Amino acid sequence: MKTRILIVDDHPFVRQGLKAALSKSGDVEVVEEASDGDEAILKARSEKPDLVLLDISLPGKNGLEVLKQLQAEMPQVSVLILSTFPEKQYAVRCFANGARGYLTKQSASDELLLAIRKIRQGGKYVSTSLADLLADQIGADPKRLPHERLSDREFQVLCLIGQGQTVSQVAKTLSLSLSTVNTYRGHILEKMKMDTTAQLIHYVIENNLVESPR
Repeated sequence: MKTRILIVDDHPFVRQGLKAALSKSGDVEVVEEASDGDEAILKARSEKPDLVLLDISLPGKNGLEVLKQLQAEMPQVSVLILSTFPEKQYAVRCFANGARGYLTKQSASDELLLAIRKIRQGGKYVSTSLADLLADQIGADPKRLPHERLSDREFQVLCLIGQGQTVSQVAKTLSLSLSTVNTYRGHILEKMKMDTTAQLIHYVIENNLVESPR
């Protein structure tokens, strides 16, 4: 029986490339595509795929939000994260929220089918470099980067601030009140031992936490 896959990425050429790569296999079938987070949830509900190939950077709900919602509504659906972000920035957070695998788009051409098959057999797909990273995360590691101490929502707010959004824009994007976003911003500054928004923006850019324009 073929593995039924939903591809979620906001770039049409990426979706086309993934479909072309997967079409070479006789045991995989792309049943639907989605270009943003809300569409991804709707398509997953209607198509009930076996596996979702999910990008992190999406319009509307980002990949982490989609991942958590899929886990809450459809825990039987496996999620393989496919992102331009380096493993060290997002992989641990994705696995903590229920992802079954994490691939960078740079390595996808070589490892995609291998990862899908391993996940469908009940395993998790972890690259060698990611395995080393996960091993480093075991226990309380004082060398953890400041953003790794943030909650998922705080991390989301940090990334939006890093993209240059004002507090009011962040509030609108996340459907939160201004006071709530200011509270999150205060927690972020405290946890990261910083004083200004400019420092947060510099940190986000320096640590490659937002995608560069393509």
